[in-house]
Amino acid sequence: MMDAESKQKHVHEVFESIAPKYDRLNDIISFRRHKAWRRFTMRKMDVKPGQTSLDLCCGTCDWTIALAQASGGRTVGLDFSRNMLDVGQAKVDKLGLGNQITLVQGNAMDLPFEDNSFDFITIGFGLRNVPDIVKTLKEMKRVVKPGGLIVCLELSKPTWQPFKGIYYFYFEKLMPLLGKWFAKRQEQYRWLPESLVAFPDLQALAEMFRSIGMRNVKAYPLTGGVAALHIGTKGNEIV
Repeated sequence: MMDAESKQKHVHEVFESIAPKYDRLNDIISFRRHKAWRRFTMRKMDVKPGQTSLDLCCGTCDWTIALAQASGGRTVGLDFSRNMLDVGQAKVDKLGLGNQITLVQGNAMDLPFEDNSFDFITIGFGLRNVPDIVKTLKEMKRVVKPGGLIVCLELSKPTWQPFKGIYYFYFEKLMPLLGKWFAKRQEQYRWLPESLVAFPDLQALAEMFRSIGMRNVKAYPLTGGVAALHIGTKGNEIV
């Protein structure tokens, strides 16, 4: 098991190296389900015109862009990988959203924003990669406005057989091979199953949301539990 510093360094190296082919591999390894999961999430969020969002671990910015297009309001994407942000910035520029979307290189565990700054704080397929999940959730709670939502869309752990066995065989054995064939990055794609081993399951992550004081916490298993959506509301207390 890596310590926090080693994990952070390793994850950074992984995402710096796979950035150019990240989008293509996401489509292949998830059978494009990640797009359906994000659409489901956006429906549950019910973003209103003018609302503001911070998208953590934004990667190549697909969710950042979706948030900006849904609200027309200020949208910030934050990621620690410069290469991922460069790919995302090209998408933002192509869509003419540069005046609305700001991309920031930074650490999800130490956010460079004031308290109570955004209506939504999102993190998509990034929470399992941070060294300290609770610290990240606390930072998300800090910068979201009272009454605002923190939203996590992440891989999870299916529990029913035979789907569970098939899923883990695919995730642990076949996915690294897909990384090798399509991105020439077998070792980097071994990180995906490794990152899920110690990650909390559906109910455990919901309890983490509650433990930091989030209210009305809801957890939705997606595609048989392959992924999960967690949403929590910040109370009206000022932190």
